[in-house]
Amino acid sequence: MGVLIHFILGLHIIGIAALLGGFVTQIKAMGRGEARFIPAMLHGALTMLVTGALLVGLNQADNQPVNNIKIGIKLAVLVVILGLVYVKRDDEKLPAAVFGAVGGLTAANIFIAVLWT
Repeated sequence: MGVLIHFILGLHIIGIAALLGGFVTQIKAMGRGEARFIPAMLHGALTMLVTGALLVGLNQADNQPVNNIKIGIKLAVLVVILGLVYVKRDDEKLPAAVFGAVGGLTAANIFIAVLWT
């Protein structure tokens, strides 16, 4: 079970990398007001959602402790990210505030995962 959990965790990290990497590649364009959500950002957010749910279920099945409050907050942040990216995915130009919010919320989600013990 441990190998499966670590494999799913690796996929979860790949999803985070796709979402954050898509944001980082658009920072220059954000300064010019030309940033847009690329498909990798939507796919990364969806990957995070699916693998995050799998991680919670697998850890509970393995009798590992799961902090439900932490998971609930991370899920709420991810739902906001996913909602913004999904609704605005076809826009040619995004306001810097919307685009920056996705980057900030993604970073916040990472720090919640790492620092909340």
